[in-house]
Amino acid sequence: MRDARPLQSLFKEAQRISQLQQLLESQLQPAAREHCKVASWNAGKLLLIVSDGNWATRLRYQEKRLLRQLLTLAEFSGLQRIVFKVRPLPSQAAASGHQANLSASAARSIQASAEGISDPRLRAALERLASHAKASD
Repeated sequence: MRDARPLQSLFKEAQRISQLQQLLESQLQPAAREHCKVASWNAGKLLLIVSDGNWATRLRYQEKRLLRQLLTLAEFSGLQRIVFKVRPLPSQAAASGHQANLSASAARSIQASAEGISDPRLRAALERLASHAKASD
C-alpha cells in the first residue's frame, strides 16, 4: 500500500502531522495536550483543532508565547499565525448527547400536566418527554 502514489503522499502527510503534533505537545502545558491537535500547517498558518471553547480561549491567550516557541523549531520556520478551531472530540460529542431519563413518577406528573394543556404542539411535546421514563420505577 505504501508504494501507491496517492496512498504514499497521504501516508507522508500523516507522518508529517504526527511529527508536528509531537513538537506542538512539547511546547504545550501538560493539561492542554489532549485538547489540542494539529489539523494542518501550510502557507505560514498552523490550524489547531481544540476540544472545546474553554481550551480554545486558554490557548488564544497563550498564542503569542506559543508562536514564539514554535518558531524556534525548524519544522515551524515561516510560521506567521496560529488559528484555533473548536471541534469536540468524537467521544465527547457522543457523551454530550443528553438522553432524558425520567423516573416513572416524574413521567406520570408530566403526563398529567400534558392532559390539561389545550395547545396540541405543547401537549405532544410533554407526552414525548413523559415517554422517556425509566421502566424500572
